[in-house]
Amino acid sequence: MTPDKPEADPVDHLRFHRGHAHLAPTFGNDTFALKAEAFARFFGTPTFLGAQTAIVVLWVVLNISGVTHFDVYPFILLNLAFSLQSAYAAPLILLAQTRQAARDKAQSDADAQHREALAIANTERQAQAAQTTRQLLELLEQNTRLTEMTKQLTERIETLTCEMHEQFVRKT
Repeated sequence: MTPDKPEADPVDHLRFHRGHAHLAPTFGNDTFALKAEAFARFFGTPTFLGAQTAIVVLWVVLNISGVTHFDVYPFILLNLAFSLQSAYAAPLILLAQTRQAARDKAQSDADAQHREALAIANTERQAQAAQTTRQLLELLEQNTRLTEMTKQLTERIETLTCEMHEQFVRKT
């Protein structure tokens, strides 16, 4: 705090976003929800795609080469595994997209509220600046009139002083 400037109240820069904070975690705040969100996010990573590709290649190579025969061609068990994976992945991904859309909308709404608050504050500042400008112009006009009056009075005093001086000089 400086001596010539009082300390301002701290501004909460996230005040428009606080109302939407409950949308932060995609599936809620419980342990299952957090694990489900992490699982849904993992589906789109290069690690997942690489690991899945490696497993499928290993599966096919082991069954075609004859090292094992647990899922011979046409790989019905592998198709069943893919179907099971899709049955769980699709709803998780759709839920994540839906909740992300809700978060995006909430973020957009909060941003719109913030822009509106800024516009209102700006309009108020402009109105205050216009009022201050009008007051300054009025004060400047008053100062100009007072300066003219002071000049006229000074000239009149000088004239009267000269006249009085002439009167005194004549009498003596």
